[in-house]
Amino acid sequence: MPEDSPQRWRKRTARFVEIAELAGVSATTVDRVLNERGSVSAQARERVIAAARQLAVPRLLPDTQHGLIHIDVLVPSSDSPFFRRLREALQRSTQMLDRRVIVHRTMLSAADEARLPLSIGRSRHPRAALIVTAQDTPEVRAALAAAIARGEAVVTMVTDIGGIDRLHYAGIDNLRAGQTAGYFLGRLAKPGRVLLLPARLDYRAHADRIEGCRAQIAAHYGHLVCESASVESLDQDDRCYQAVSAALRRGPLAGIYNTGYGSAGIEAALRKAGLAGEVVWIGHEMFDAHRQYIDAGIMDIVIDQDPDGQVISALQHALHACGIVERAGADEPVEFRVFCSANVRQSAYLRT
Repeated sequence: MPEDSPQRWRKRTARFVEIAELAGVSATTVDRVLNERGSVSAQARERVIAAARQLAVPRLLPDTQHGLIHIDVLVPSSDSPFFRRLREALQRSTQMLDRRVIVHRTMLSAADEARLPLSIGRSRHPRAALIVTAQDTPEVRAALAAAIARGEAVVTMVTDIGGIDRLHYAGIDNLRAGQTAGYFLGRLAKPGRVLLLPARLDYRAHADRIEGCRAQIAAHYGHLVCESASVESLDQDDRCYQAVSAALRRGPLAGIYNTGYGSAGIEAALRKAGLAGEVVWIGHEMFDAHRQYIDAGIMDIVIDQDPDGQVISALQHALHACGIVERAGADEPVEFRVFCSANVRQSAYLRT
């Protein structure tokens, strides 16, 4: 039968009418959406496509979003190995995205942190989603709550932010990471003092790690006593060196748990005291210096939070919220990995 015969046209019109009734729009709007001609509001477009899917229309349906999708990613410009790996993961993942998806990456220096709420509140383009790694402060929470109220899909990555109705947290369970550190300290360390080195307590991730480690040891390993460094390390070698040296002057150490970087300072302090390999040392993030410390028998365990997994999780949820992919990623936190001398790789963890 010819394609434009009356019977064929009647069937097509009837189907459009059914979709229109279910979506609460006109048949003309259905025609514009399904045949991608003419401008239609985003809300009407979503309703039409949802109705067509519900009615199992036997045709290839257009995407719910029309035009470019802008996603902002705000992450620290830190030169630490983890954030270097995170930026590499972002670059790899965004290269595989649909051309309609435009990812704007903004690297925030320490000087930019005070201006972060302003960056969250202002965008040069119609922002559909925001992926952010930031401190958990009242100002940041207020800015993110305003973005959510504007209809932007907000995903926190690496470290979570409390008190906001964010779409998803793409990161590891840092409380359980700290508990894991406490478990290994309890199993490996001799009776004595354990030094806890927090990197930055204004980031919820580090506070959770310290809390988890302390709680695990208190609940299960009475032969250990935790004490926290008096100052945050800020991921700096000299601060870690001073904190470990000061703790050793107060007496022997059975273990050290460092939630961030500054590992060269820890290694130097242990070597100077003649205790390299004698104190159980657990840290975070797998990179080449940590592999060397593990190979040398100075460092025992590294908890790695898988930057590629975090980026993929964040993008999956953001793209789902924007109607680009049908299924969101898993709701669970990203699984972290545990490395020791038996499973570190010999190839470089970071590109030079």
